[in-house]
Amino acid sequence: MTTPWPPRRTARRPLPPHVAAPREPVDPARIGRRVVRREAKGMDAGAVAAALEEARFDARQASRYEDLADDLRGPAELAEWERLEELLADAVPGTVYDPDADDVVQAELAADAAAAAAREAELREAMRIAARADELQALRDLGTLDQTEPRHGDEAVRDELTRRAGSYVQSDVDAWLARALAAHRGHYASPAAREAAAGLLHPPVLAHAALLAALTQLVAGVDVDQLPFAARLATADSEAAGELAAFLTRAITPGSGA
Repeated sequence: MTTPWPPRRTARRPLPPHVAAPREPVDPARIGRRVVRREAKGMDAGAVAAALEEARFDARQASRYEDLADDLRGPAELAEWERLEELLADAVPGTVYDPDADDVVQAELAADAAAAAAREAELREAMRIAARADELQALRDLGTLDQTEPRHGDEAVRDELTRRAGSYVQSDVDAWLARALAAHRGHYASPAAREAAAGLLHPPVLAHAALLAALTQLVAGVDVDQLPFAARLATADSEAAGELAAFLTRAITPGSGA
């Protein structure tokens, strides 16, 4: 018996996207300045002046070629030699150039270190979001998402799940977040987290949560999980649902003037 080609494949869950480490962009001007500093290390004012004249000659030669008109490294090297000449001109006679004593260089190194730390933090956050998205997807597949309490940062995880689904709205995740927000579950027990959610969650989710909160105050003993129609209202017209929630809140709040 022969095997059909191509072989039949069983359905498999797609692998999560690879989180690529952010790389420092290539900067020809920065490279040029670093090359100059390496060459100039240990040079005195006379040696730097000679190197500057050579750099000026190279710049004049390069100006004759149209294909070098967009060159960034050459002009940066020339400007750096000019800066170093001025730096040594103001220094004590006999001083040689030392990048470790150059305030400009040290400031750049500090900025580079801060940028590298920011990129590392960005990578760690992306990996955390990807891992949490995998976890929530698994819980959805098991049908136990509603038994899970949301954590700090799950708003970004919701966006990651939506991105993975090709921008389709994740209605079950949105409903889960709205119910948690309305009932102050998980990290939404913190007033600061609830306040921050206003700028992190999409309007239908916020309207759904507001409507649930108002309805549970209006009807004693009702639970947010018993009001599935609120999600449909918020999805159909989030602005109207939000206005209804505000109206109901005013109606049931003593002294609100309703």
